Amino acid sequence: MPRRSHLQPDDPDPGFRPERPRHRARAASRRALRGINGRASRDPGPHGQAGPTQAPPVSPALRTAAAYAWRILVVGVVVYGGFSALGRFHEVAAAVFLGLVVTAVLRPPTDFLARVLPRPLAVAVALVGSIVLVLGVLSLVGEAVAGERAGLERQFSEGLTRIERWLAEPPFRVNPGALKDLQARVGQYLSSHRSTVISSALSGVGRLVEVLTVFVLALFCSVFFIYSGDRQWDWLCEQLPATARERVEIAGRAAWRTFTGYTHGIIVVAATNAVLVGLALFALGVPLALPLALVEFLAAFVPLIGSPIALGIAAIVALASKGPIVAAVVIALIVVIGQIEGHLLHPIVMSWAVRLHPVVIALSVIAGAIAAGVLGAIVTVPLVSVVWSVHQALRRARRSTQAKAVRARSATGIRRGRGPDRPSS
Repeated sequence: MPRRSHLQPDDPDPGFRPERPRHRARAASRRALRGINGRASRDPGPHGQAGPTQAPPVSPALRTAAAYAWRILVVGVVVYGGFSALGRFHEVAAAVFLGLVVTAVLRPPTDFLARVLPRPLAVAVALVGSIVLVLGVLSLVGEAVAGERAGLERQFSEGLTRIERWLAEPPFRVNPGALKDLQARVGQYLSSHRSTVISSALSGVGRLVEVLTVFVLALFCSVFFIYSGDRQWDWLCEQLPATARERVEIAGRAAWRTFTGYTHGIIVVAATNAVLVGLALFALGVPLALPLALVEFLAAFVPLIGSPIALGIAAIVALASKGPIVAAVVIALIVVIGQIEGHLLHPIVMSWAVRLHPVVIALSVIAGAIAAGVLGAIVTVPLVSVVWSVHQALRRARRSTQAKAVRARSATGIRRGRGPDRPSS
């Protein structure tokens, strides 16, 4: 008679199946794991303290904030390192930036000339023609200043006398002797600090040499950018991993499109402001109308603050040469041109290239001026615009890729006989 197992009851159920040893081992392991992961981590120790495996509870919001915090710190360190490197080599960075500006301006006429001329000859014609044009404008301005020199000395002398009388009257009531004493103090300071003035002038000569070096390097870079910039970009993209190549190409196209649009737009805005200022100053009879218009053209490259500063210089010239009434008209011109630039030129010319809020532009200009002076104020706005356009382009590309993937999965489900919204089994 077979021996009865101790696991079997006295009256066994017909459907009862005895557990095998392997199944018993698995069940015991599962029970042990449940005890470790469940009760063992929550049960207090023998003295009422939590066991060594208990972790302190962390809020999901705090965990998410910590994850974002260390990533932001890493990005901040990388950005700081990049700007520190640019600060150490700011001449090279300025030359490359100016080379890109020249390329953005001269690439369209070069492409047009390349239809009838060889590419190297078209590049040479465009560069030499632009240099001749700039030198011609500068020579015209110098000729205008030299031609008005005698009259300017007389007008400024009379204007200073008129300003002294005006300040002596109510409501200012400035002592006339104070202005003469100020002039004497300035002359005495210059005579006593002649060596300092000479050393400053020599350092200015050294700075001029650095500026000329930057311009020559920018011209050298622009020659190759105009001639074969697209091939250089293709070569750079080929050196990257295949997984990042498409994103870099999308970012590069968006960045160059925004940069060229900003460059063309700011040149149109600056030229329009210069023409308006020149015509207004010429109509008011203010001397140096052409040089002041050129100053306005250059100052317009610094958004929001450049044009008012240039017109402030024009107001000072008008006050010294024509009196307070004409100076007041020039100050009113600051407001009018500012309104035209802010509500007409920028929305029409710049809106398709730069989509930044005026507050962002103002903060960018001030931050750039604090970090790198005039060059930083000029570079910051196109840099922020390029970064924002790259972000937008990459986000659109990612959404487009996700939409294509969803459509592909839906089409696959339909071909297999399922509905487009039914999950696959």
